[in-house]
Amino acid sequence: MTQKQLPNPAQNFRKRYPEVWTAFNELGDRCHAAGPLDEKTRRLVKVALSMGAALEGATHSAVRNAKKAGITRDEINHVAVLAVSTLGLPAAVRAYTWASDRSRGTKS
Repeated sequence: MTQKQLPNPAQNFRKRYPEVWTAFNELGDRCHAAGPLDEKTRRLVKVALSMGAALEGATHSAVRNAKKAGITRDEINHVAVLAVSTLGLPAAVRAYTWASDRSRGTKS
């Protein structure tokens, strides 16, 4: 994701703390490369982890990255549906809403 596509708070953080931003991204790259999961699986796991941890910004980011990796809206929505029996209906609807938030660049 280019700096221009980042939400304003993330852009501001990146500008103010470039070394931290770089280290964070390097850690993310290393985590993705550390195991046998393919790109699609890793991206769906990141969506699920973000939803399960109730992290709105992380969910928006994970959904953007998942869509870039070719994951469909239906596949992302299925992750939110799977949350119903684990996290409960309110949490699943919250996750579904965040994943569908068109103002965050997640438009189909």
